Amino acid sequence: MEDESINSLREALNFSPDNIPLRLHLADAFLKSGRLDEASTEFKEVLKTSNSRTAKKGLATVAFQLGDFSLCNVILEELLTPNTTDISILVLHAKALAKEGNLGEAVDVYKRVKVLDENYSDDDLDASLTVRNAEEIAFSEDEELDSSFLERPDINFADVGGMHDLKKQIDLKIIQPLNNPEIYKAYGKKIGGGILLYGPPGCGKTYLAKATAGQIKAKFINVSLNDVLDMYIGNSEKNLHELFELARANTPCVLFFDEIDALGASRSDMKQSSGRHLINQFLQELDGVESNNDGVLVLGATNTPWHLDTAFRRPGRFDRILFVPPPDVESREDIYRIALKGKPQDAINVSKLAKVSKDFSGADIMAVIDIAIEGKLEEAISEGVPKPLITKDLLEATKKHKSSIKEWFSTAKNFALYANESGQYDEILSYLKLMK
Repeated sequence: MEDESINSLREALNFSPDNIPLRLHLADAFLKSGRLDEASTEFKEVLKTSNSRTAKKGLATVAFQLGDFSLCNVILEELLTPNTTDISILVLHAKALAKEGNLGEAVDVYKRVKVLDENYSDDDLDASLTVRNAEEIAFSEDEELDSSFLERPDINFADVGGMHDLKKQIDLKIIQPLNNPEIYKAYGKKIGGGILLYGPPGCGKTYLAKATAGQIKAKFINVSLNDVLDMYIGNSEKNLHELFELARANTPCVLFFDEIDALGASRSDMKQSSGRHLINQFLQELDGVESNNDGVLVLGATNTPWHLDTAFRRPGRFDRILFVPPPDVESREDIYRIALKGKPQDAINVSKLAKVSKDFSGADIMAVIDIAIEGKLEEAISEGVPKPLITKDLLEATKKHKSSIKEWFSTAKNFALYANESGQYDEILSYLKLMK
């Protein structure tokens, strides 16, 4: 019966070879009967004269069934946009990504499917993604799992060059309450709270957070976006709650959220209710509505504080917002000394290097050293003898590397000048010498 249908379609095409719907019908018949090569031929024939999405989707399906998952994804990427609502395309893309081993991307795509239809389920994807997701992302009471999130930093403020004002403010807000709990309680001040660190990328926000934990000999939990987000509605909120519970069970504990804007973006910018639910859960955890946050020190870091929901800045949450500027001369000298330690060198003038690296972040300085080392490696390979780094090598490397923070300051300047009603960005204006 199937062959008869295909033969009929072929005969019809002989009389009307330019009939695209008819050819697509024939291609689909080949696909359903497992005649993949013939299906592929017909889909490609359609694409010679038409930009048919149906033909591209069919060709991607053929590629998937033939085991060419890479080709399948390449074809699907032409059909996918941030607003794609065709669930069948998204599911095929998720399956192909999973087959290629890109499980994280597959989870993200499958999550989009769940947003479009929360009741949708696919046995293959549930087996390959959901079980793994539940095992690796959801938190349990298992001590071995807990210990993988808890760190004990071996650095403190002595290891942080410069940043004197920042360290002083963190000391007052976080360290002194732990050292003098009775005095703070007498004034009705809680032991704990939140500080938001913001500034250009690569300027030591994470390092400063770890040093804070080390300074008070506290445990440290570094939270990334992947530690929280889950493909099922409600599980992201559960994961966030479990992280706070882990911190509460191990006080004093510094709970550090890097790129916090990814979790706490402004609710007014969100179209999906799931994102709003996660932010509301975050705010509840910060408030300690159903739990005691004494001894839980929450630090957040962001490059884009203007994207963070304003509710995070209310008293009792992230009520201190501290600007982490690029390293000053003293800090740049320290970064050069630390980064060059253990490398073959000859009388490096870190003071001179620090002066010519005025607009460089710590990450920029590391890049400069890498460039200089690559040059030395080329010399060593050609001459057969390794030579030590000298100041000239690093000075030349500074000319080859461009500052990564100038673009950030260009954006930050606009917010500081035109969206600074509460004065929260005054430190940026002060740093740029636009304010006395």
